[in-house]
Amino acid sequence: MRVLVTGGAGFIGSHIVAELIGHGHDPVVFDLAEDGRDVRDPQAVRDALAGVDAVCHQAAKVGLGKDFGDAPQYVSANDLGTAVLLAGMAETGVRRLLLAGSMVVYGEGRYACAAHGVVRPGPRAEADLKAGRFEPRCPECGADLAPGLVAEDAPMDPRNVYATTKLAQEHLAAAWARAIDGRVTSLRYHNVYGPGMPRDTPYAGVAALFLSALARGESPRVFEDGGQRRDFVHVRDVALANAMALEALTEGPAFAAYNVGSGDPRTVGDMAEGLAAACAGPSPVVTGEYRLGDVRHITADSARLRRELGWRPAVPFTDGIAELADGTEGPALREAGLARLP
Repeated sequence: MRVLVTGGAGFIGSHIVAELIGHGHDPVVFDLAEDGRDVRDPQAVRDALAGVDAVCHQAAKVGLGKDFGDAPQYVSANDLGTAVLLAGMAETGVRRLLLAGSMVVYGEGRYACAAHGVVRPGPRAEADLKAGRFEPRCPECGADLAPGLVAEDAPMDPRNVYATTKLAQEHLAAAWARAIDGRVTSLRYHNVYGPGMPRDTPYAGVAALFLSALARGESPRVFEDGGQRRDFVHVRDVALANAMALEALTEGPAFAAYNVGSGDPRTVGDMAEGLAAACAGPSPVVTGEYRLGDVRHITADSARLRRELGWRPAVPFTDGIAELADGTEGPALREAGLARLP
């Protein structure tokens, strides 16, 4: 299968390209950083779609950004870019799309109150965050809540600009599929980490920020109290999910969404401590700092992906941390000649 991979030179995209090659497919990389082709350019998109059987859309502006002034850039890159791509696909008759979704569309994760069952707490108040009260409370009685796993049928509740653009991408893709009898699968990535992560930018993931600090001989700075629960999933497992989902796109509903998580929830503090130990670096420092728009706990229920596509994550958390610490790129990337620079 000939597959156009937008963002194919990026962190996740380059691993997907390597995985597709390993599955016998013919990926075509479309990436602003590599060859200057922008997914918002209609003619460039139409040219790239020639002879393509499917599209794996990874190109996006990621992270929470620095402030709301980033909103136009996020909307342009993520939503306008997706709209231009979908219009080009409709024009050229390409009817299969694999979309890089995100767990951020859920907002806060799933919580249960002993008295009121499953509840959805609202955004955390800045006064609570300033006072070091980081855990969401039951909106009915104010009691402590127990975090749980989020399934794909959870209500959508994006809480920042990036999250809103990721949900809009799904809505645009679903509308496109209905209009042209297409097929869309959105893989809602949880916290992806692994070799080739972008470093030293305001948009980098927490694992990359910790690793950059350790490379400078500094302690990783852990926000809040370090107890934020996340599902850290290795990038090679994410790439495998993409290859398997792509091969299943010939049938099924017009739109389907799958969580992609390891099933092994860890805290942000666990990530910092694991990297510091593996790098023989200074211990993490818990700062109590916070960012408005961050959620406290969000961990995945990936049972649907396992059940329907047979996907299983293969990289344990401890192995992934060790790989990051020693700087290896992984055999798939090296063999494909796609190893990323730090």
